[in-house]
Amino acid sequence: MTELTLAMASTIIAAAFEKGAAAKMKPLTIAVLDAGGHLKAFQKQDGASMLRYEIAAGKAYGALAVGMGSRWLDQTARERPHFVEGLNAVSGGVTGDTSDNDELVAVAGIEAAGLRHQVE
Repeated sequence: MTELTLAMASTIIAAAFEKGAAAKMKPLTIAVLDAGGHLKAFQKQDGASMLRYEIAAGKAYGALAVGMGSRWLDQTARERPHFVEGLNAVSGGVTGDTSDNDELVAVAGIEAAGLRHQVE
């Protein structure tokens, strides 16, 4: 497994912001966690609302904890709402932008850093 460096995390954030701007998304907040669930890098664009750190970090932690992306979490929330309620309680909250937008910018960032993403 490739170790996530600060330079890689910074590249992920920069590319995600670039993709978000190209897609005309609202201001983004990006939290990059290492494999152990520790925060490696975080940035919030100007204009992003308050609590975005908690939301971004919680969503990233929840996805990492179950080994699946936010698209899987979104689908599971519809199929098994009690599971996601429990996940929210232990992860600090799993919410944010649409799953499609989350995935779009995350994949752009991951690929820009020379890493591979898991297809769900």
